[in-house]
Amino acid sequence: MQQFSGYRLSQQGFSLIELMISLVLGLMISGAIVQVLVSNQVTERLNRSMASTQESGRFIMTRLRAELLTTGRYDPIDANLERSVDVVSEASFVKNHPIILPGDFANALDLGSLQGASGANDTLVAGMQGGQDCRGYKLGYLGDQEFYVVNEYYVEDNKLKCRGFDGRVLRGQRAAVGNNGDAAFTLLDDVYGFQVVYGVSNSALTNNNSGRPVRYVTANLLPAEIAGGSQVVAIQIAILLKGEGEVYIEQVPTFKLLNETEITPSDHGLYKQFETTISFRNVKNFLRSTKV
Repeated sequence: MQQFSGYRLSQQGFSLIELMISLVLGLMISGAIVQVLVSNQVTERLNRSMASTQESGRFIMTRLRAELLTTGRYDPIDANLERSVDVVSEASFVKNHPIILPGDFANALDLGSLQGASGANDTLVAGMQGGQDCRGYKLGYLGDQEFYVVNEYYVEDNKLKCRGFDGRVLRGQRAAVGNNGDAAFTLLDDVYGFQVVYGVSNSALTNNNSGRPVRYVTANLLPAEIAGGSQVVAIQIAILLKGEGEVYIEQVPTFKLLNETEITPSDHGLYKQFETTISFRNVKNFLRSTKV
């Protein structure tokens, strides 16, 4: 019988060069994966910041438009209007003072729309007939009763805030009830710019009662405009918001809010500018029915 000798099996490992090549390839692949993960994280933070800023901008512009659209509104025959004061006299005051200026109210001489100095944030104060102030307070009125509402909007510590007042209290016609201007509500955080300009109409310049704005001016110029026969019929609002989260923008953009000089944020965060124009249709209707 023929016998076959067994095969001798030998084992051979990787050489040092092969191990080094494998390690280098592994490090390259790991580095690429880490880079993709970091890039995805940065992109996700940027997208979240952009989405939050866009949502905040739409929210605040929608809210301001809803609250300010009825500026100058007053209907003395409205069944819901509370009538403990002379509503004819009040109607004349409200319609002729849609935008409140310092000195308009005997009990609050400093309350009024202001132009911020050297690019600082502006203050906006508007009046109208309503059932509650910008905070949702009824200030002592009952049920569906409406009254002369005065709302103030301003920025403090990068927060857009509002306060509400009973105009009758400000005019010395009624004692204060409830939260009459003593508690400000924050409408929006991360506000780094709030600017307002006012569209004025003047029938002597337009030769008609169209109520269309002939120019836009800042709050400090309004007293002279009104003394010259003009009336505020519209406003333009610009707001600069900063996005949420830690976002680094390599090239910081420059922003120009209405009449102000250009500004460049001091950090590399995500900023976005929003603007809107609000026409006071109640004031325009009032001007069209009278000779201003």
